[in-house]
Amino acid sequence: MDLDLIAQLQQPADSKIVLLVMDGLGGLPRKEGGRTELETAQTPNMDALATRSICGLHQPVATGVTPGSGPAHLGLFGYDPLVYHVQRGVLSALGIDFPLEAQDVAARGNFCTIDDRGRVTDRRAGRIPTEVGAELCEILSQIELPGVEVFVEPVKDYRALFVLRGEGLSEAISETDPQATGVPPLEPQALRPEAAKTAELVKQFLAQAQDALADRHPANGIVLRGFAQKPNWPSFSDVYGLRAAAIALYPMYRGVAKLVGMEVLDVHGEIEDEVATLEQAWGDYDFFFFHVKPTDSAGEDGDFDRKVGLIEHVDTLLPRILALDPDVLVVTGDHSTPAVLKSHSWHPVPAMLYSKTGRPDSVTSFGEKACLAGAIGPRMPACELLPLALGHALRMQKYGA
Repeated sequence: MDLDLIAQLQQPADSKIVLLVMDGLGGLPRKEGGRTELETAQTPNMDALATRSICGLHQPVATGVTPGSGPAHLGLFGYDPLVYHVQRGVLSALGIDFPLEAQDVAARGNFCTIDDRGRVTDRRAGRIPTEVGAELCEILSQIELPGVEVFVEPVKDYRALFVLRGEGLSEAISETDPQATGVPPLEPQALRPEAAKTAELVKQFLAQAQDALADRHPANGIVLRGFAQKPNWPSFSDVYGLRAAAIALYPMYRGVAKLVGMEVLDVHGEIEDEVATLEQAWGDYDFFFFHVKPTDSAGEDGDFDRKVGLIEHVDTLLPRILALDPDVLVVTGDHSTPAVLKSHSWHPVPAMLYSKTGRPDSVTSFGEKACLAGAIGPRMPACELLPLALGHALRMQKYGA
């Protein structure tokens, strides 16, 4: 999408838009010919809303491309992820309000379990609690490297933030997370000549970290991914003319919202607490990004039934969102995380858009197969969803004479 064009066409209105994102919503059947997690779930409220909406499937990045969470969310915010590219390090930093400076290089860390042969046996160290992760970060924050400052901060559960601060640093570093078990962590490599100094510093950090964590269990190692420096992009409010708020429990998603200039609301607890925050803030904003994380976690854990149950739980809360009388409500996911794959996948993602100015299609239930017949189409670029919502909210002027 051309953000400059949207910025020229956007106009003020009293309408309100909600973007409800069930992370990793898309799925696959447990066996051929079966139903996906969304199709299996009993979702009477979503199905009823589908009959009043336009439905379809969106493609997060490009055909056959499996997206990370950052690019997938940027697409939903209308920022083409092939143009506006950022790695997880920056999102993790912003998500915990770390004062990231322009020259800093940040990476997301995963505490992991490594066996006596140096192989990763659990990339998430048994999903250790945040309190344990904070203890490990305190240990690693004592590491000193020549000519730079080192920061290691807890994020959530097994996740951590790693930041190098100094002169002449580069984000062009390869990841050390092999994204697989039974193999050793990867060695960081400079992807460009100017990154050689940074790669060497990262190697030194990881060597010292391995020694410092050697006696800890199950989190006796750390892998790094998403090395990045903070970009300078058009703000969400300037492009869309919206007072935007983000409601998200997990730091990374708070970070991607903050990166584009949304105001991140303070919320803790469970999904019900997110709904309560939405209700309390309803009068203060035009646009709400409402994020639900556990659906993705269940998919990554390979827990089909838990993912089904979580979708059903969100469905029970949908009437509270509808009671606020949004002018536009988009219900979708950022990407697919099929439980049978235990990972993100390239499959298009179900989406429905309800609006007071809508022209409903023939879809009567919310699921992958049903959405194939919807007006949104079988493969709309994700970055077109928000401009479509803007049009339905009467927030776009006519183009041309």
